[in-house]
Amino acid sequence: MTIAIIRVRGQVNINRDIKDTLRMLHLTRANHCTIIPDGPAWRGQLLKVKDYVTWGPVTEETVLQLLKTRGRLAGNRPLTEAHLSKHTPYASFAELAKAVAAGQADLRKLEGVKPLFRLHPPRKGYEKVVRDFRTGGSLGDRGEGINTLIGRML
Repeated sequence: MTIAIIRVRGQVNINRDIKDTLRMLHLTRANHCTIIPDGPAWRGQLLKVKDYVTWGPVTEETVLQLLKTRGRLAGNRPLTEAHLSKHTPYASFAELAKAVAAGQADLRKLEGVKPLFRLHPPRKGYEKVVRDFRTGGSLGDRGEGINTLIGRML
């Protein structure tokens, strides 16, 4: 299982430890998204930055949409199937999306592929950006709702 993380809040008045953790997650700006495997080390980082991001388990269809529309190579070139088949063991977007969603592939380890996705702000906006998702806000664990949020941001 993999988790998609989206940075919701900006960088004004942010603690140095939290800023470093966000940088390690490749979430340097608001509306950036990254996909990580589910594990105890990653969970610790998520709990550290829970007041600035939202996350949830991502589906294969959502990963496929992200790769096709927002996948980038070094030099800000779009990610293509030709590059995938030449430089990775995956021949198409569908194969890569299936492997990423199952936790068998990591975007950080693929040659030339940027490990983050730059998204638009969501249509109809965020909920409250200073409250937890369970209390009507945008932050923290939103479960399967992350897929609808990403769909609103593409």
